[in-house]
Amino acid sequence: MKTLTATKARQNLGSWLARAIRGEDIGILFDGKVVALRPVEVYSEDYALMEYGMAPEAMKRVEKNVLKKLTAEKAHAWNGNAESLRG
Repeated sequence: MKTLTATKARQNLGSWLARAIRGEDIGILFDGKVVALRPVEVYSEDYALMEYGMAPEAMKRVEKNVLKKLTAEKAHAWNGNAESLRG
């Protein structure tokens, strides 16, 4: 494992992240402990639950309210396409 200080890691963070993604063991020393850099899977289905502690029913209510506000403001949902940003 390559271990470095937080200051050294910050100076070339992109390189260290790329190396970690390629499978290298990278550790950063912080507050007397080693923190490992490793890629992880992010699951969007449970993001609200993990990030905010929201149950699926609560998330459905939030989604409904947000969509209602978007409709009231005549906003359009972005489809991820650059063309749709132009209007």
